[in-house]
Amino acid sequence: MKFPVSPLVRGVHPPPISEVKGWLAAASPKLPLIDLCQAIPDYPPPPELIDHLETVMRDPLTSRYSIDEGLPEVREAVCRGYRELYGACIDPAQICLTIGASQALWLAMVTLCRAGDEVIVQLPAYFDHPMALASLGISCVFAPFDEKTGGLPDLSTIEALISEKTRAILIVTPSNPTGAVTPPDTVRELYALARRRNLALVLDETYNSFITGGVRPHRLFEDPDWGDHFVHIASFGKTFALTGYRAGMLAASKEFIGHALKVQDTMAVCQPRVTQHAVRYGFEHLSEWVARNRVMMERRHEVFRAEMEKGGNPFRLVASGPFFGWVAHPCSGKTGRQVVKRLVEEAGMLLLPGEVFGPGLEGYLRLAFGNVTEDAIPEAVRRFREFDVSS
Repeated sequence: MKFPVSPLVRGVHPPPISEVKGWLAAASPKLPLIDLCQAIPDYPPPPELIDHLETVMRDPLTSRYSIDEGLPEVREAVCRGYRELYGACIDPAQICLTIGASQALWLAMVTLCRAGDEVIVQLPAYFDHPMALASLGISCVFAPFDEKTGGLPDLSTIEALISEKTRAILIVTPSNPTGAVTPPDTVRELYALARRRNLALVLDETYNSFITGGVRPHRLFEDPDWGDHFVHIASFGKTFALTGYRAGMLAASKEFIGHALKVQDTMAVCQPRVTQHAVRYGFEHLSEWVARNRVMMERRHEVFRAEMEKGGNPFRLVASGPFFGWVAHPCSGKTGRQVVKRLVEEAGMLLLPGEVFGPGLEGYLRLAFGNVTEDAIPEAVRRFREFDVSS
């Protein structure tokens, strides 16, 4: 290549999933692979959803654009689902359906910020968020990770980071990578802080269908004026096992969505119609199926915690939830990347190094439970327990 690329993009690290899978391709694992790397459900969508989509695909309209924000009947189905999950005061004009949660994040940040602005990001951060912000020339101001709290946001710490350039506070709950859920009272305090300082509180709630017990994630949506300082990002790909369909959503005030649609039209035009029909079917017919999968993920989490807490394990569980475990590795002086490369080669374990989730996190690893069945978890933890930490 003879021409230059954006120095902003050149400075962004490569996609971590691709990086780690590249190590696997170059390795010769001594044991059968246990994949704890990517946070995707290992189960397919239910057969009745696939049957429904086969019918949908015969409709010529399915191959056409929809309006930018998505079909009204789909957004109304989402609103009904959110009234049940959140007690939400929400209507279709406050929703834009997107190409996954990643596009929703881009849409939100481009609408909120310009180059040189700042966004406060809680560590550990989902790696796509700093990558996107850096690509846009938006500065990440990291709220430090506190192991004592499992990385939950601290109000006073975040408030001290606010400057005249701050435009938003970005929180992922349940957290990717720790699995920890920000308590509803903390979410309410963060919203009050955003209102007091005239900022946006942006919550990425991709895993909101996997909170233990199926409890309400928070109560912000109950306030009719929630959109004054709250922007919500969602992914239905995890909820309905549609990750390849790229099923996401941005929810905000009608005014914010109106501005975001200017960007949507130049970025993606609309979420594919087939994806929209899948989302609608999911909200209208799959609530019990979703609940069963949540319980299954809760069991995986319980088995993992019990196995990790058994004696003789040099790896220490710091925080976890039904989709993730955040583990401190025992290899002093080694980065997460160095440890993960050894785990691939010597233990047949594929996972992510902590440093891809933000600075100062080289001593940690992220495990995802989506790809591993319950009966394989004891074997996975046994490999941690038997790993040679002296090398």
